[in-house]
Amino acid sequence: MSFYKCQKCQKAWQYPIERCPDCFSILERSLPGKAKVVGVSQVKVSTILHPQTPFFALVLEDENGNRWTHKSSIEYKIGDEVEFSPSVDKNAVAIWRTKHDILEAIDNLVGLLGGLKIGEDSKILVLPSINSSKHPYLAENTSPQFLEAMIDYLLSKGAKSENIKIAAQSFNDVPAGVSATKSQLIDVCKNKKVEPIDLAEKGFVKKGGADISELAFSNDIIINLPILGLNAKKGIISATENLLKLAKKEFYLGLKYLHDEEEVTKKIIGVLPEILNVAEAIYIQRQDKANVYFGLALASFNSFNLDRVFAETAMIKNLPAFLKEINLENILVVGRSIKEVQIEADKLGI
Repeated sequence: MSFYKCQKCQKAWQYPIERCPDCFSILERSLPGKAKVVGVSQVKVSTILHPQTPFFALVLEDENGNRWTHKSSIEYKIGDEVEFSPSVDKNAVAIWRTKHDILEAIDNLVGLLGGLKIGEDSKILVLPSINSSKHPYLAENTSPQFLEAMIDYLLSKGAKSENIKIAAQSFNDVPAGVSATKSQLIDVCKNKKVEPIDLAEKGFVKKGGADISELAFSNDIIINLPILGLNAKKGIISATENLLKLAKKEFYLGLKYLHDEEEVTKKIIGVLPEILNVAEAIYIQRQDKANVYFGLALASFNSFNLDRVFAETAMIKNLPAFLKEINLENILVVGRSIKEVQIEADKLGI
């Protein structure tokens, strides 16, 4: 876990605050290192936030003496080291709790999937969810904090702001630019000096019989940055459906009119290049559109697997057809286990 340390008074905080509250010096972020167990407690009583029991509440300590709590489904003994091994499986799904630092969560998620090769000349396309012209607190679009953290991660790995593009497309009557402004994502683009793009104004190419944005094939790295949630009609607000925004609006709506949702989804996703999906599930919508704190971020190169794992963590029962056929037992989950973070999302806040 990252800590923020004052170089003057040597005090450290878990929260990403800019200045020391005591001496007002700028804090430096210390990267997490090896963590060992200094305390263990087994919990056998379930709650709404922790329905799966038993589990183990650990107190961890790093080499700098910083301590924090950690929930685990695996039993550890005092003195054991807690490590999270990365996976080379492109179909694996990484789960991490966001807690106070979104940047740390994104860093851990990408690392658990083997990392990204990012250089000064890397051209990067980021696709946040821009679904409606709503304020961020309604959790209908990717939050400005999540987008900002992703841009900060890319810059910290060597990317240049002029090579990062934030893309979106509207499939409704509200222009993408209007929704991006209301959701404050445009402000993030301006502050970070990255270029916002409306995909509808750019060109499209034919791939496998589908009209796909040419930007999907002219960038080195594509990152899908959706917000997840529950939906009374569809069951889930998924990472996969945000990828459909790479298709031409007229092509997508025409195909949707003639075919069922599952067939349309598979046709479009099947012709897309490799895409890293980093999904926000910090504040999510319940089926009644009330917002609740879920506290997670998930990542995978396979959007179908990511959606299936999220559905299991949120205990969603009404799954869309394209997720029902996915066997959860065949998905490798790294980072936090499903059992450690599983909560019935529709009961949160009630």
